[in-house]
Amino acid sequence: MGDKKILSIGLVCLDIINVVDKYPEEDTDTRCLSQRWQRGGNASNTCTVLSLLGAPCAFMGSLAPGPVADFILNDFQMYKIDISLLLEHAECSFPASVVISSVTTGSRTILHMNSFIVGDFARRGVDISGVAWQPWGETPCACCVVCPTNGSRTVVLSDTNLPDVSVEDFSKVDLSQYKWIHWEGRNADEQVKMIERVREYNSKQEEKNRVTISVEIEKTREALYQLFPLGDLVFVSKDVAQHFGFTSAAAALKGFYGRLSKGATLICAWAEKGADAMGPDGVIIHSDAFPPEKLVDTLGAGDTFNACDLFPFKRGQPTGCSHIWLPDCRQKMWRPRI
Repeated sequence: MGDKKILSIGLVCLDIINVVDKYPEEDTDTRCLSQRWQRGGNASNTCTVLSLLGAPCAFMGSLAPGPVADFILNDFQMYKIDISLLLEHAECSFPASVVISSVTTGSRTILHMNSFIVGDFARRGVDISGVAWQPWGETPCACCVVCPTNGSRTVVLSDTNLPDVSVEDFSKVDLSQYKWIHWEGRNADEQVKMIERVREYNSKQEEKNRVTISVEIEKTREALYQLFPLGDLVFVSKDVAQHFGFTSAAAALKGFYGRLSKGATLICAWAEKGADAMGPDGVIIHSDAFPPEKLVDTLGAGDTFNACDLFPFKRGQPTGCSHIWLPDCRQKMWRPRI
């Protein structure tokens, strides 16, 4: 396998996190306990955890230049994440989120809204050479409110007008440099074509040189469901499962597995009830949740979960959720940041 990397494609944004003792009432003036900037976005967070686990990784996504982007790039570099595939959109604004975190309940509420991002990637050593810098649009920003008491986080995102990675952008990626490519489900019509390119590449390679494909289907958007049959490893969220009427991870696996391609593995996390996985043998593997003694917040817990499953799979181990993700997710719950 050599030094081939895991490439994660999707969103990077600035999270502005406000820590409060309890969630504020609407139309009130509230003082927060603390506030911090943090690099966010599902695919971005997954890279951070992979880097912390010791897996060489790269991020591909869009950035708009400016002070926020500088912060993001520095943070990527600190985590040694390859950002050579970053795409720059010079006339766009960077997405940002404001997160309200409650120390009382542990909830986090996210309100989604540039150079900060680049700096953060850089600071964490994430390769962002594949980031697509877009000529127009704004960098997305999320506002996060975090409660240390119960670990909740509430997020409001401003996704702005920054374009996602396109098929044209992805056509420039040297697939021979990667062992694994993970897609955060976003612009699915374009992502389907990107995955088709990888599949065509794989059909001409020896098995040892093929790129493994994983996809995350988190949002309840119809367009994303076309990604189900395209991943060797598929993550489906509790929200999507409940949208289809399933009341447990096991039920979701049984209901969704017929959508997958032959030989694929499906994983569904169900918050405090743990997570289940199903492979081609049809056997459901369950992992209980391991709550920490003290809950800080749940911001990025799902991204941590995904990364801790990708890591053992990349090393050739069996279904990852059965033996690695829980301790690392627990670390996330009692330590702020990822």
